[in-house]
Amino acid sequence: MANMKPRLNERSGLLELGFEFMDVADPNLFRNMYPYNDIPKLIFNKRIVPMNLPEKIYITDTTFRDGQQARSPYTVEEICDLYSLIHKLDNGSGVIRQTEFFLYSNQDKQAVVKCRELGYDFPQITSWIRARKEDFALVKSMELKETGILVSCSDYHIFKKMNWTRCEAIKNYLEVINAALEEGIVPRCHFEDITRSDFYGFVLPFVHQLMELSKDSKIPIKIRACDTLGLGSSIPGVVLPRSVQQIMYGLTNYAGVPSDMLEWHGHNDFYNAVPNAVTAWLYGCASVNTSLLGIGERTGNTPLEAMVIEYCQLKGNNGGMDLKVITEIAEYFENNLNFEIPPRTPYVGRAFNATRAGIHADGLMKNEEIYNIFNTTDILGRPPIVVVDAHSGTAGIAAWINTYYMLTGKDKVKKQDHGVRKIKEWVDSEYEEGRTTVIGDAEMEQQVKKHLKRVLTFRESRSE
Repeated sequence: MANMKPRLNERSGLLELGFEFMDVADPNLFRNMYPYNDIPKLIFNKRIVPMNLPEKIYITDTTFRDGQQARSPYTVEEICDLYSLIHKLDNGSGVIRQTEFFLYSNQDKQAVVKCRELGYDFPQITSWIRARKEDFALVKSMELKETGILVSCSDYHIFKKMNWTRCEAIKNYLEVINAALEEGIVPRCHFEDITRSDFYGFVLPFVHQLMELSKDSKIPIKIRACDTLGLGSSIPGVVLPRSVQQIMYGLTNYAGVPSDMLEWHGHNDFYNAVPNAVTAWLYGCASVNTSLLGIGERTGNTPLEAMVIEYCQLKGNNGGMDLKVITEIAEYFENNLNFEIPPRTPYVGRAFNATRAGIHADGLMKNEEIYNIFNTTDILGRPPIVVVDAHSGTAGIAAWINTYYMLTGKDKVKKQDHGVRKIKEWVDSEYEEGRTTVIGDAEMEQQVKKHLKRVLTFRESRSE
């Protein structure tokens, strides 16, 4: 810690070790945990901080900003469609609070105009800019009420990317932040690379200064903690700057950031995007930033649809959101954008609730709850499915027939049925002859017509 002088924490009423801005001649690159020529290290100090889940938690979106940095730009029409789908998923609940846009190209600006014309309350439209006066002029010209401002906080960025000192960084950042405040625009400060930053020597002093500025201006200044390389860890007792828990605790308790002005933005480089975002919520952060399907720079961002489900798990309800729209979003990406979603991707992949193993299919046929994560039919509009291959057995074939033809009760076929056994013989012969692909639905339909005509009779009688 930069300063060992105790200071009174007004929230806890206790004297605690303080923090102080440190301008340094050489960058602090934390080589003990980030050696670069080796895998990053997880170092422990066993410090545990208390959970502090805010009463209201939110999801924000960066599909049209960070999400566009990992793919070809969306057209204006596609942005409007996706924005409308996010609005439909939010369902007027306000849980999916905001979405941010670039403002640099004419297409970016047109997308903002067209989405604003839709008149939706949620998600609110915001922007993202670098800490430059010419960038802020774009926000002003678009008459936006809030903008994200890039305030990179690690010495990697301050020294090595921008060739500034820490003092110069704060001076340059404050020029744009003050310009926003003068226009009555809410600044959302994006603390880029916070998990490689000097938390006590730069982040906390700067954030504390921003909170004082917010009080004086009577305009909220939001803080977005950006885990730019996905280096954050949710494991208890990990040292700063990697500990998500201690970052959230420090920002809320030491720098005095209200939970509703605090946001987490994570990446998935180490497979930790979702657990880190949940941890941010649990330790005092009201908002987590996401993108549709997790599409974003490098390995991507925290998936929006994942955090919708995590919201439901934490709060015990859906907050008013319409979760079936998650399936509509997945279908839009595949059918309209020709985007191939890996089939086993949770909640949105075509095979996320599919089973192939015969023993699993047998359980699914007896009671759906045995092998389905929740009622995916009612909640997501996605019935569990069975894929037929060399390992499906009669149970898998019977389960495929029952789910595909939506047979219930006495109409269901059983794995002992003669027709099911005949289909099993055909499947076995296919793989004995060297087949390596799964059996397609059209092929299965032909076999059902041949060996189980009564199934078609059941379906026809239901449709009358």
